[in-house]
Amino acid sequence: MKDASASSPGEQFERLVALMARLRAPDGCPWDREQTFDTIKPFLLEEAYEVLESIDQRDWPALADELGDLMLQAVFFAQMASEEGRFTISDSLEAICSKLVRRHPHVFADGDARTPAEVKQHWDRIKAGEKAERKTESMLDTIPRAVPALVEAQRISERVAAAGFDWENSAQVVEKLHEELAELEGAQIEADAAKLEDEIGDLLFTLVNLARFAKVDPEQALRRTNAKFRKRFGYVEQRLAALGSSPAQAGLERMEALWQEAKKTL
Repeated sequence: MKDASASSPGEQFERLVALMARLRAPDGCPWDREQTFDTIKPFLLEEAYEVLESIDQRDWPALADELGDLMLQAVFFAQMASEEGRFTISDSLEAICSKLVRRHPHVFADGDARTPAEVKQHWDRIKAGEKAERKTESMLDTIPRAVPALVEAQRISERVAAAGFDWENSAQVVEKLHEELAELEGAQIEADAAKLEDEIGDLLFTLVNLARFAKVDPEQALRRTNAKFRKRFGYVEQRLAALGSSPAQAGLERMEALWQEAKKTL
């Protein structure tokens, strides 16, 4: 076998495409052959989150491996599309290469952008022009629904803010946050399950907007908090185990004391 380290990225990508075609061939792998666009979708999300986890942990060998898994999903989808005569992986590569050139006129043409903010402005303007040609009914139609809800909320708020539908400052968002909290408390008093769900959704959407004003990615912020909670609760479990106990046996008061210990170091 050829040494992978001596191969170019292009050669390795062609190898991946060929391997995927072989797996989907009539005499290939039974599991790979029976997969469809819908059955593969969950794996795409799973691999994307594993990439994020590797980045969060700064585990570079794992990131290299997970990026390979993520690329496999793209090749898998393209192979199925090719079998149906819809498009090929070459079409996808051509699309992204052309898009990168088109949206970076300051690099590949005579455009001018000296700061990241200016680059973002040009990118959004060019992207808006492209979407206008598609003649969608709403500027939000091109935001996919099949993404995590926090990501969708972030994209929606960014899109409408760019159109001028936004608060003037973060203080107004905080004021809106208090308003939503009051409405949530009212829904709790009424004990209306549907209204509770609605108000919690409004509260979360407002928090996403507050994160946008603070230039914080809400998805990543929540992922970091989840990781922090895991570590701290793991500490509580370990300390209880050392005492011959468990969370189910310890009671809230003891667990809270250990939680406060965990917060000092984790």
